[in-house]
Amino acid sequence: MSPEMEQGKIIVSSDRFQLTLLRLCHQILEHHILPEELCIIGIQERGVFLAERIKTSLTQMLGAQSFYYGMLDITFYRDDFRRRDTPIKASSTHIDFLVENKNVILVDDVLYTGRTVHAAMAALQDFGRPKKIEMLCMVDRRFNRHFPIKADYFGIAVDAVDEAYVKVEWEQKDGEDKVLLFSGKND
Repeated sequence: MSPEMEQGKIIVSSDRFQLTLLRLCHQILEHHILPEELCIIGIQERGVFLAERIKTSLTQMLGAQSFYYGMLDITFYRDDFRRRDTPIKASSTHIDFLVENKNVILVDDVLYTGRTVHAAMAALQDFGRPKKIEMLCMVDRRFNRHFPIKADYFGIAVDAVDEAYVKVEWEQKDGEDKVLLFSGKND
């Protein structure tokens, strides 16, 4: 395997990553004039990294205006939950508000098949009936959707074959913000 294959190809560098986060926050504010009706909900586990960063930036931008923030575990809502040989370790859900009649933005790092978002929408129903649900992701892998789900806000769109793998790395977990593309082939 070549060194590039082991490390992956950087498709979003740290500098561009920061600009992308800022752009996503501005897009949210353009579409949500009343932040008190806005709920930002990170999908456990890796979507929470992005949601935290969005929350921090929006809080700085809005000052005293507040919005709702939460973290959602979808483990028991996944359609493959009982099909796995080894059990999935559940994360925790931290939502101390109702989403009833609010605008919810679900946040995940990569949107690929749509199965995670589908499970998140099912889990979200336990907290009320939102006025609207939108999707925000850092990477939109546009091919191979299993459900008719689209990203309303995305950092980068990647058109890659099935064997390819996209990974978002986070400064707080991986030491640096970046997006990597792995070809998936063993050359």
